[in-house]
Amino acid sequence: MWRDVLEQVSELGNLVPRFTAPRCLLVRQAVGGCDACQVACPHEAIRLGEHLGVGITIDPQKCTGCGLCVQSCPTGALEYDLTGPLEALQAQKDGGEAVLCCSQSGAPAPSLPCLGRVTPGVVSAAGAWNLPTTLLHGDCAACPVGAGDVPERLQEVIQQTQQLRAATGRPAQVTLRRSTDSDRGRSVGVSRRGAFAALLRAGQKQVIRQLPERPLPFVDWSVPAERLPAEWRWRARTLRPTPAPDTPIHWLAPLIGEGCIDCPVCANVCPTEAITRDLQPDGGVQLHLNLSACTGCMACQRSCPPQVIHRQEQWFYAALETTVLLRESGSVM
Repeated sequence: MWRDVLEQVSELGNLVPRFTAPRCLLVRQAVGGCDACQVACPHEAIRLGEHLGVGITIDPQKCTGCGLCVQSCPTGALEYDLTGPLEALQAQKDGGEAVLCCSQSGAPAPSLPCLGRVTPGVVSAAGAWNLPTTLLHGDCAACPVGAGDVPERLQEVIQQTQQLRAATGRPAQVTLRRSTDSDRGRSVGVSRRGAFAALLRAGQKQVIRQLPERPLPFVDWSVPAERLPAEWRWRARTLRPTPAPDTPIHWLAPLIGEGCIDCPVCANVCPTEAITRDLQPDGGVQLHLNLSACTGCMACQRSCPPQVIHRQEQWFYAALETTVLLRESGSVM
């Protein structure tokens, strides 16, 4: 069985996700660190750094590309290219419904190594396109690629997506279920235009079946736009229909209460530099939040010395398109 699986996934290229060290909470030296990826990995392929400020290493011989580490990473330090699943959904738009499946489902649909690769950004895109989408998985309990609890983890992804999309008034129409014999014989409605475009982009002879891997380039941290993971860019981009500016949206981010000592800790540990600390000419300090760049990891809250940072889950949609002033003081420490 393992031989068949490895032959199948080997066609997808390098299965190890991209690791961007500046986004890792271990590298940022956030209080409490983070072991979410290691806990999520069902194959013990991830090793945490043994020293302060050191990130993670991934054993490519153990990694199956299931994506569960990426799905669980709170900062986007681990990533796969979202282009494949997004293009697969788009190619099926004219058919009125879309299907994504895992490599073990046996269904003749666009296939990922594991549905652990599916993220809120992908599901929200289907919602933005008003595209009913079915996620088909195989026998997860016996699967050598992912883990037995993949369906439960996917339910959490769907719940996160629906919370996000509530502001649009258009929830994602998504069904998650195990594949059946009838699924293995069904045809998938890929439009002629979508099929041709997918062929050109993928360079493959087959549109249906495994989605091709596209190795992600290194992040150029000197370019501010690259600091934000694509997953969170897609979450914001797919808030369609566009909510009114005063519509509440679900987007976890920090607020700073009384007692702030104007230290730089929150800005230093922020994995996407969504929090910036600006010294003013008069000696004061301003703390700004780029809400759209905040992944909601709340490392700032855990690391705050006076513990005056609080979670806020609801913001006005307009806040995604501006900079929020978190704190302004008249003096420095």
